[in-house]
Amino acid sequence: MNSLDWVVLIGYFGVMIAIGLWSHKRVDNVSDFFTAGGRMPWWLSGISHHMSGYSAVMFTGYAGIAYQYGVTSFVTWSLPIAIGIGIGIGAKLFAPRLNRLRSRLHVASPLEYLKNRYNIQTQQALAWSGLLLKIVDVGAKWAAIATLLSVFTGISLTQGIFITGIITAVYCTVGGLWADALTELGQFVIQLFAGVAMLVTAMSKLDGFSTLWTVWDKLPEGHTDPTAGPYTVTFLLAYLFIKTFEYNGGMWNQAQRYMATDSAASATRSARLSAILWLVWPTVLFFPMWCAPLLVHAQKPDASDSYALMTEQLLPHGLLGLVVVGFFSHTMAMCSSDANAISAVFTRDIAPVFSKAARNWSSRAGLLAARLSTLGFLGLSMALATQINSPTFKDIISVVIKWVAGLMGPIAIPFMLGLLRRFRKSGPTAALTSWAAGLLAFYFTNYDFDGSVKTNVALQYQVALPLAISLVLYVVIGFIKPEDTPERDAVIEQINSDGDGPGTGATVPAQGVPGDVSFTKGAKDAKGVRGVTD
Repeated sequence: MNSLDWVVLIGYFGVMIAIGLWSHKRVDNVSDFFTAGGRMPWWLSGISHHMSGYSAVMFTGYAGIAYQYGVTSFVTWSLPIAIGIGIGIGAKLFAPRLNRLRSRLHVASPLEYLKNRYNIQTQQALAWSGLLLKIVDVGAKWAAIATLLSVFTGISLTQGIFITGIITAVYCTVGGLWADALTELGQFVIQLFAGVAMLVTAMSKLDGFSTLWTVWDKLPEGHTDPTAGPYTVTFLLAYLFIKTFEYNGGMWNQAQRYMATDSAASATRSARLSAILWLVWPTVLFFPMWCAPLLVHAQKPDASDSYALMTEQLLPHGLLGLVVVGFFSHTMAMCSSDANAISAVFTRDIAPVFSKAARNWSSRAGLLAARLSTLGFLGLSMALATQINSPTFKDIISVVIKWVAGLMGPIAIPFMLGLLRRFRKSGPTAALTSWAAGLLAFYFTNYDFDGSVKTNVALQYQVALPLAISLVLYVVIGFIKPEDTPERDAVIEQINSDGDGPGTGATVPAQGVPGDVSFTKGAKDAKGVRGVTD
């Protein structure tokens, strides 16, 4: 990078901070901070939902997969996400119900409804385990962007983590979800130009525009196979299963995007836009990665440096800075959205259980707590990022694929299926048992009793078995030991009944005493209403 590239990068950081400061004026309470007060346009929510699913891992770990195996990087990653969101599973089944959590139940955290849907113990189990998982997940994202930054600038991993983390902390802490969404919009525009620039440059180095159809015979053998290496058909099916839960709200930050729209119908439109983007845009980003073996020679065994090397060798200064900004844009989008989601869970679900003062926070005190917890989460994830290449975590892509995909299912199953009427008989016993069994399944498919890593279990089983076991137990225990009650049924009816309901922009109430039924009275008023079917 030269001075022109640095001007582009520093200018980008400045714009992100400016957006955060401008968004600060739109944040008056925790509802604004966590759900944009239910006033976010559907198209902004859709772009934000799409962008919050990326990170620099796309340009390191998945670039390595594209370099080694070709189109399987798209078939086994972004295609399952597009299908899981767009064919009705997410857009019709989960998006409108998640929106009704805010508009009907007036909650600010995705998990806040769980204390009445199940009990306080279930809410705490999911909240704490999800919080710890996201610290690891976001730590991997910081490490990924710092790895890229070190390639271009030579600065250390720790310095790279510190720089990106501080910039992200400024805008997402002062501006909340509004700042996240608006910066993600700007980041999408930047990535649009950066991605097209790399695509055009890569094709110009080969056969020009005709590269789109002439390159395939020149690529390494097997590069056009839809599944290859450890990414088998079984892995694809498992990943489709996993990503359907993860990207429809199981990782919480995506759930917030649906909650932030003004209605259930808008949430559905938001999901469909995100699905279209997941189907189309990754192909633009991946094509140069598929061509990379013809353009550069990766130096790392996993080829995670291939895209960075291609960027450095092919692009002129200025465009190089723009593409580096694109790396930052994806990582900062995901990390800031995760920070906001975790802050919501901590201040709305965890803190009130342990602190009487937290149950009686004023609007100002609650907003201050939200901002401080956001900073705390970012700090912990940045600290962990410096250890991401240790033997415990092995490398960036194993954290993202194995840890996140494997552990997300047991946390997401009770949260997501608890929204649906047909699973109303599955109560606290089903939720906690499925959660605990899923976590144990992850451990024993990945590690021996002495803590050593297993090497004889295929990747698809490592990531799929925990979710499958959780799902089966959640459903079966619900039949064997039904725990539906009038209060729980009333909560489910509020989420499932037709219409957008009252309170679209209502202020989120105080947390209340643990185990309260502060929103069940309104739910009881709707009991017996039958609308959307599962």
